[in-house]
Amino acid sequence: MAVLMMTTWRDRGLCRGTDPATFYPCDGDVSAEELAKAICAECAVREACLEHAIADHEKVGVWGGLGERERRRLGRRRRKSA
Repeated sequence: MAVLMMTTWRDRGLCRGTDPATFYPCDGDVSAEELAKAICAECAVREACLEHAIADHEKVGVWGGLGERERRRLGRRRRKSA
């Protein structure tokens, strides 16, 4: 009997297996944030990750290639255009 396995965007993310601290750099650590963003830039599920972060109002970390301030700006732009 074959087992159907459902995968989510989280299962396919390049961040899977990477130290989570990479995506939660200390305030002002630009080089650490850039490393996280470089990983995201190559990830096939980047958009799904970003949409999750916006929908769930993730306040910290790099999600979908955007840092905290960038996500807030994107959210404001989307609200203005709606």
